[in-house]
Amino acid sequence: MRVVSAAEVHRTLDFAALIEALAAMFKAGCEVPLRHHHAIAVPGAPDATLLLMPAWQTGAALGIKIVSVFPGNAAKQMPAVLGQYLLLDPTSGAPKAMIDGTALTLRRTAAASALASRFLSRPDAAHLLMVGTGALAPHLVAAHCTVRPIRRVTVWGRNAEHARTMAAKLDLPGISVSVAAELESAVAAADVISCATLATAPLVLGRWLRAGHHLDLVGGFTRSMREADDEAVRRAAVYVDTRAGAMKEAGDIVQPLKSGALEAEAIKGDLFDLCRGTVPGRADAQAITLFKSVGTALEDLAAAKLVAERLGA
Repeated sequence: MRVVSAAEVHRTLDFAALIEALAAMFKAGCEVPLRHHHAIAVPGAPDATLLLMPAWQTGAALGIKIVSVFPGNAAKQMPAVLGQYLLLDPTSGAPKAMIDGTALTLRRTAAASALASRFLSRPDAAHLLMVGTGALAPHLVAAHCTVRPIRRVTVWGRNAEHARTMAAKLDLPGISVSVAAELESAVAAADVISCATLATAPLVLGRWLRAGHHLDLVGGFTRSMREADDEAVRRAAVYVDTRAGAMKEAGDIVQPLKSGALEAEAIKGDLFDLCRGTVPGRADAQAITLFKSVGTALEDLAAAKLVAERLGA
């Protein structure tokens, strides 16, 4: 069995190839059971959670992401969230590869947003605003730059020093990078707004959006989290990565559904629909589009399969 490090994952999964792998998997489909949650008692520390996320294509691919969340690890100077992806032979069940789960998740999450942008943002989108400065943000920037002719990237974060540090580390030849001091004007100036934060109250307001905007919401992975307000949802053509996941877990979808700002029937489509061509993407240059992702084990499987193929595992 091949053990694949985080560095190998980042080196192997270039975004152009990964985006195509995701598109192919969404088009073909695969089996994705509900995510398993198990509470684990930890003596002398807060309870932990074990997450199991399997997916398979009969005879073609089989794998499971295993994630542990141990809040007490902070006292040990260890990450609270640790993950690995176990890729198995789909015909025998024999282990093929153990892949760093954190790196795999970062790459596939960013690639999913870029895949959606390929359908939903304007083809001439040249200015990307990155809202958030966490570990995912640089990958989102790189992925979006893969699918659109981005010439300018602006970074905004609630901590200005973190924003400056991230901007300085971005390696984007031929692309100007700057830091925004104020979010409203940064939103107005951008073509694509990508958000990856832990916000529990909206950061991007609907009244700031203008014709042609594409809003990519990646944070907000629980029902209580929110990155955009109801007005943004009302004004936009709304798409999601998967209907089942977004309508159950994503605060940016669940809360507008509850308030009446969004009807379930008004969600235009998901990545299955877009990749299969059963629903249209952007209707015209003046439309405002919104994409909300919460992630799916399908994406992990597609990324792990590509890693194994490229490494000969």
